[in-house]
Amino acid sequence: MTHEKLKIGMFGYGCVGQGLHDVLNSSKGFKANIVKICVKDRTKKRRIPMTNFTFDKDEILNDPSINLVVELIDDPDAAYDIVTTAMKKGKNVVTANKVMVAKHFKELVEMQDKYKVSLLYEASAGASIPIIRNLEEYYDNELLYSLRGILNGTTNYILTLMHNNGIDYNIALEEARAKGFAESDPTLDVGGWDAKYKLCIITGHAYGLFLDPEEVFHYGIKTVSKFDMTYAREKGFKIKLVPFVGKTSEDTITSFVLPRFISTDKYLFNVDYEYNGVITEAAFADKQFFSGKGAGGHATGSAVLSDISANSYGYRYEYKKYQQGMVTNYTRDYKLEVYLRYNNERDRDLFTFDEISEFYSSRSYKYVIGIINLQTLYALRKELQTMDVFLVDTGRKVINK
Repeated sequence: MTHEKLKIGMFGYGCVGQGLHDVLNSSKGFKANIVKICVKDRTKKRRIPMTNFTFDKDEILNDPSINLVVELIDDPDAAYDIVTTAMKKGKNVVTANKVMVAKHFKELVEMQDKYKVSLLYEASAGASIPIIRNLEEYYDNELLYSLRGILNGTTNYILTLMHNNGIDYNIALEEARAKGFAESDPTLDVGGWDAKYKLCIITGHAYGLFLDPEEVFHYGIKTVSKFDMTYAREKGFKIKLVPFVGKTSEDTITSFVLPRFISTDKYLFNVDYEYNGVITEAAFADKQFFSGKGAGGHATGSAVLSDISANSYGYRYEYKKYQQGMVTNYTRDYKLEVYLRYNNERDRDLFTFDEISEFYSSRSYKYVIGIINLQTLYALRKELQTMDVFLVDTGRKVINK
């Protein structure tokens, strides 16, 4: 199969954009020409000549010689405008913007058919892990029971430091910032939003259901304390932020993002620092484990390069599970066992447990472990943003009837 010569118009030259530039220049078996890079800041010093840059998006979007747009900016609204305009003009697109893809997923899928173009976004889900391509090609006719994993390198780096060094959350966050693994405003990562957007994208390919991210429960790590880490360590666990999606019946799935206790015998136990890991469980392939770097410009840049290369061969996502239409329903009526650490009894009373198996109370900390319905947690999602509590999925199996 021959590949098309690509003339690329790129938007953004931050961490990922520079990483892609490095990776592309180092690639021996594949050549593509970056015609122009569109950036916003006119005063920022760049490490390559300014003749490579433009400040006018239309210089790229209206250039008929550019046949691939690579979008690598942070702003999801601006990214949506760039991506949809490029597609309407018949240009193929590669993006790493998980917020934009997740919020407009079905519309973007339909636009690919309407304008006969390709939109690839491997880097938006697993950074260096090629999970979307595997779901599209390897699991296209496989009965997939569930998928869970670590999809955010920032939170995993922070939790690893806290576990290994016994340090406070704020100190670990500052070290993650110093290493370039956390943004100045880390809310998207530590709040669990980033992992949720990635999970929604993965769900579209794993089960063919395009979820509204607002319908998916997520909870992050910003209230994790030394007490929680000590509890986990003494029980032989590590705490990881783990998105989950899985079948509850033949045509129904559930999903959520929660910190989770990981025991020493689990694949994710040794996925530390900025690394990601994904576990799939299927009827015929059984369990499979994917691991790779989840943060950093070069890791994400390599995934973008893979999409660029695939585009040169005319590759498009086929959304096979969506075409099959086997999964049609989404539910939050799902029971799981959680650890809830709290200080205030009034906060504790907001949580309606089906049953409680463990309870602890001292002057400094209190916790309960019990079975709760996911819908109960979803109903408390706004209150949970400000509560002085910490929630963890214990990982123990609960019978859901």
